[in-house]
Amino acid sequence: MASSRLKRVEESATMKAANAANKMKEDGIDVISFTLGEPDFDTPKHICDAAADAMYRGETHYSPGAGIPDLKKAIANKLCTENKLDAKASEIVVTPGAKQAIFEIMMSVLDDNDEAILFDPAWVSYDPAIKFAGANTTWVPTDPENGFKPVDLEEYINEKTKLIVVNSPGNPTGAVYDKQTLKNIADVAIDNDILVLSDEIYEKIIYDQEHVSIGSFEGMQDRTITVNGFSKAYAMTGWRLGYVHARPDIIKPIMKIQSHSVSSATTFVQYGGIAALEGPQDPVAEMVERFKMRRDILVDGLNAIGIKCQKPGGAFYAFADVSEYADGDTVAEKLLLDAHVAVTPGSAFGESGKNFIRISYATSIERIQEGLERIKAALV
Repeated sequence: MASSRLKRVEESATMKAANAANKMKEDGIDVISFTLGEPDFDTPKHICDAAADAMYRGETHYSPGAGIPDLKKAIANKLCTENKLDAKASEIVVTPGAKQAIFEIMMSVLDDNDEAILFDPAWVSYDPAIKFAGANTTWVPTDPENGFKPVDLEEYINEKTKLIVVNSPGNPTGAVYDKQTLKNIADVAIDNDILVLSDEIYEKIIYDQEHVSIGSFEGMQDRTITVNGFSKAYAMTGWRLGYVHARPDIIKPIMKIQSHSVSSATTFVQYGGIAALEGPQDPVAEMVERFKMRRDILVDGLNAIGIKCQKPGGAFYAFADVSEYADGDTVAEKLLLDAHVAVTPGSAFGESGKNFIRISYATSIERIQEGLERIKAALV
């Protein structure tokens, strides 16, 4: 029998949509899947070579729980130079994926009946992580007409508010928060003595704006918990490698949870992480350029059909308003059954997403173009 804790949590809607598409594929149906958030590029060769070399020279034993020293140093250097954070290697825990880091953070900083703020819509796994920690989610609305920026954040703060989750560039919207938006969030956090979890996993997949880390603002260094990883920027989803940076009294309980659960990230994989950070960055730039081309084709195509969709500033998702046709759940089901196109209903990411669908353009231009034709035939 499942525990009462699990009864508060629903199945991952993104995985549910992907599984439905995969079932049809198993039945021999040609399904175009725009569901999962995974780059369709291969991991750059120099990263694979570094990990393979490490494996063959015997780096197959337990790693230090918080990560191998050279990787932690490389991460600290990256955070200092690129993100303008005052980061030390001792303040970093390397995790088997950024998702693991997020779960460890929630378990470390949230108590029963605390409240954590999510900006609606938000990535599907934040809310379950909050609930697993015994806390509750407060959903703050965002404005789709203004880059999905949070609306009236201050009004949702109370004495139980412990944490604000910021995800920029964001999933599912692809929204990138500018400096002023982040400054406004930082001011609320400082004025009310609230921690901020900054999930920056998509920081390098950004198009026409610059990425800003909220932890770089004055007064935010000690109250920001920064999460990042290698999955999206370096096409390393299957490697499961992430990290968290925070002040020492937060890092210590995070490390305690990791030591009693997953122990550490895989040792030879961490050597691939060093190569990713310290090696050539050309593959990242090339991947982002191709994502941008796909974004433009997809969003322009959707608007030409009559589906309202803003161009996302980052990540590789289009969050399209389908309210002229039906709600997102109905449209997603129709597209799958009638057009054999799999998308994720926006309701998976929060109440405000109910009239939207999320379309991942982490696939080829040819499949995007074919998908647009099928969507048009099914809806118009």
